[in-house]
Amino acid sequence: MSIGSNIWKLYVIKASKWMTLFMPIIWLFYEENGLTITDLFVIQAIYSVTIALIEIPSGYVADVFGRKNSMIIGTFSGFVGILIYCLSFGFDGFLVAALCLGVGQSFISGSDTALMYDSLAELNRSDDFIRLEGRTISMGNLAEAMAFIVGGLLAQISLRTPFYYQVGIALVGFVVALLLIEPKVHRLEDGKSKPWKNIKKIIHYSIIENTILRAYIFYSAIIGAATLTMAWFTQPYFKALDIGLVYFGLIGAGLNLAVAIPSFYAYRIERIINTRILLSLILLLIIAGYFTVAYINTLWGLLILLLFYITRGVATPVLRDYMNRHIPSTMRATVMSIRSFIIRVFFASTSPFLGYVADLYSLQYALYLSGALFLFFGLIILSYLLSQEKI
Repeated sequence: MSIGSNIWKLYVIKASKWMTLFMPIIWLFYEENGLTITDLFVIQAIYSVTIALIEIPSGYVADVFGRKNSMIIGTFSGFVGILIYCLSFGFDGFLVAALCLGVGQSFISGSDTALMYDSLAELNRSDDFIRLEGRTISMGNLAEAMAFIVGGLLAQISLRTPFYYQVGIALVGFVVALLLIEPKVHRLEDGKSKPWKNIKKIIHYSIIENTILRAYIFYSAIIGAATLTMAWFTQPYFKALDIGLVYFGLIGAGLNLAVAIPSFYAYRIERIINTRILLSLILLLIIAGYFTVAYINTLWGLLILLLFYITRGVATPVLRDYMNRHIPSTMRATVMSIRSFIIRVFFASTSPFLGYVADLYSLQYALYLSGALFLFFGLIILSYLLSQEKI
């Protein structure tokens, strides 16, 4: 197979990663097993801490030992995590499963983007990155949309049934990862003998030396943390609106389609809208989504969620493309992992408290507070980003 075959393989891996049949009912599954919203966010926070701790070292492993090897480790860990979920019935078991999934996410995060970009570079097709990355993200969200429908139907049998089917899907991702072809990229000097020295060097370069890259990393991270937080609030929001279980899957599918379609066409949107305007619009729509959803306590709030997810669909590939333009190939996976590290640290630092607010006071207060937090940090980082002359 040629290096070009990596493109469709990454599509399949992305689809297997995001075709999460249990997602439309994960909160109900936790609740059935005696967990609260606080427990949900605590597990997700620990999951995020796990990713944060492993994120940069795993990106470095990808840069030194190969993107393919990192993808294999990641998909296998995900497979093990799903198996543990199938066999668990309480907080402790779910936590161990989340830890395994966190390890898997860490090794895939950054490696998949780097593998895509470097495969295209080897084919002299770097300009196609945002179009194909948008398609990859779109593929993942289409798979998640399908999973919300199928998972919702399987949940009619039992809330545990979607997890059983998830095992097979995770296995497909692992097998395809074994078939990936490692692109020919420049390796870091002394990469294997001086790992921590080189990691420190990459962090210094991306956060201290390269000011434009630093700006994009932090802005992309705050937007990523905002969309991640909202994703975990959607099911409690559905329940607050008294939406039936069967509709959890259908609405979730619709929201993921709202991400998939604009992701597919993000490269066109990027060409049409001025960079500074697009960066500002992304933050404006994300923050407006939080405040409006908190204010509207009726089914009309679902339309606001739809707009929020459309914005997410545009933001992810666009911001990744902006970042990749300023990252040397030798450190691409590590730098992308630094971005994910910041997302996870922010989420882990805030989500347990936001879950506590939702349990103690109301979901509405938690959404207002979330919007205020992301508005504060987002405006600071956006102002810094827009001050850079090179954007």
